Amino acid sequence: MALAHDGVTPNDLDPLWLPFTPNDSFKRRPRMIARAKGMHYYTPEGREILDATAGLWCCNAGHGRDPIVKAVQDQVAELDFAPVFQYAHPKAFETASRIAALAPSDLDHVFFANSGSEAVDSALKIALAYHRYNGDGTRTRFIGRERGYHGVGFGGISVGGMVNNRKFFGPLLAGTDHLPHTYNRDEQAFTKGEPEWGAHLADELENIVALHDASTIAAVIVEPMAGSTGVLPPPKGYLKRLREICDRHGILLIFDEVICAFGRLGASFAAERYGVIPDMICFAKGITSGVIPMGGVICRNHVHDVINGEAEDHEIRLFHGYTYSAHPMACAAALATLNLYRDEGLFENSKRLEPVFADACHSVRDKCSSVQDIRTLGLAAAFDVEPIEGKPGKRGYDAVEYAFHDVGIMLRVSGDTICLTPPLIATEDHIAEMVEKTAKVIAHIS
Repeated sequence: MALAHDGVTPNDLDPLWLPFTPNDSFKRRPRMIARAKGMHYYTPEGREILDATAGLWCCNAGHGRDPIVKAVQDQVAELDFAPVFQYAHPKAFETASRIAALAPSDLDHVFFANSGSEAVDSALKIALAYHRYNGDGTRTRFIGRERGYHGVGFGGISVGGMVNNRKFFGPLLAGTDHLPHTYNRDEQAFTKGEPEWGAHLADELENIVALHDASTIAAVIVEPMAGSTGVLPPPKGYLKRLREICDRHGILLIFDEVICAFGRLGASFAAERYGVIPDMICFAKGITSGVIPMGGVICRNHVHDVINGEAEDHEIRLFHGYTYSAHPMACAAALATLNLYRDEGLFENSKRLEPVFADACHSVRDKCSSVQDIRTLGLAAAFDVEPIEGKPGKRGYDAVEYAFHDVGIMLRVSGDTICLTPPLIATEDHIAEMVEKTAKVIAHIS
């Protein structure tokens, strides 16, 4: 492929098929990023772009952090790869120990994958193995939730509830069902934090149990905060009710915390914030601040112990894993990232900034009449903008275009919902700037 004289901007954009992107319109006016540092991206021309999305919900410690960069550089020189099928390396155990120490209660065992999608598929398989070893092999059904996002593997889109992610790909996994989503604009509009209305929606799980019988259900999987669909905070008491119903019927509860974990909601995990302990937590994204792909599943002791059981010395009990599970460079990046979170108090900073962030975001209501709702939780916010009749998602796409090229801010959209999810290193000045720029974008597209 020929390159322009600067060695950065490609002349031929056609070979690359971009994911989740309208490729033709993007390539007519590409939004190119050449480097990043701190709270900002930079275009090949050197123009500064404020990162209001933490990359893709993942760069929680900001960009180009020297300790993470050095850790990865040192690691690739020392040990570039080691298998973890029948072998291992020290940093794999160290990373698992650090993650388990952050997790609440007896979530003490970490199974590594390489992304949120792989983490979800791993958790679903672990749930099936658990019930099989526990003598409940009829428990094969999974319950997800409408508007849920659990990655793009066949397991994840089966339990997920975002229509466009599902409708092109056939019947998916057999035997899945879905809880109703938790959003009701009439009851919850312009709420800061968890809405008062909606805990009763968890009781729909009892109806699903009555339909299928508990003896067929392996697990319920939910995002504590539904992120990709547009920041839907859980109603007060909702997660606790789900836990109680699952306990009553012997169903495993899985929290997909790929977005929620590592400070996004002002705590190590949403499970900690809400005082609800699932049987498994899926994680990814923030564990390495987006530097190297890594994901995984944290399991409670009873899940781990039932599967591993009284194994013979030669016996494999879980026939599952990935070539790059616990990759040495990913582990090095994770350990350096966890050190930054601890040493700089970034989870605490997120918690401290939450009310400041909420107030700033909700101020847009009075500036932009086209905003139909604003939702905030932790350092995550969503602005529902009135759609163009007959062209759903057009305003959202226009927002991304105008924001990047004309305002100097990176936004994320889900349809006509604009989301802000800044790195946890953000200051009050950064928040004021990103909200001011977001209001400018909304005013322009309305």
